[in-house]
Formats: sequence, structure tokens, C-alpha cells
Amino acid sequence: MNYNELVCKCKKVTYEDIDHVVKNEDDISDVIKVFEDVQKQTQCSTGCGGCHDKIMDFIADILYQR
Repeated sequence: MNYNELVCKCKKVTYEDIDHVVKNEDDISDVIKVFEDVQKQTQCSTGCGGCHDKIMDFIADILYQR
């Protein structure tokens, strides 16, 4: 995966942007809360929503690796 690739084209958010937010989360027990924090900090998946599933999968992958 290319971390500089745009995952949210509407808001110009890369995988690296999302990775940064997730890795700075204190509590990762709730994937939905982590997703909401990612949305708040990056604005991703607040436009057309077409990237929602990609972002959720990416967050789950990061959390699984922890």
C-alpha cells in the first residue's frame, strides 16, 4: 500500500493521514469511535462517503496489528 495514496478524494486525505490519527489514539477498543475521531481530525468520509469502507478496513488493519 502506498501511504501517500488518497483514500478520500473529496477531502484529500491519505492513508498516512489516517494512520497518524489512529496511532495517536489512547483508547482503541471501539473501532467506531476511532473512525469518528479520524473523521473529526481529517474530515474524511464526510463528503460523498464513497471511501467509508476503505477507511474502516484500514483502521481495522491498523488496530489488529497493535
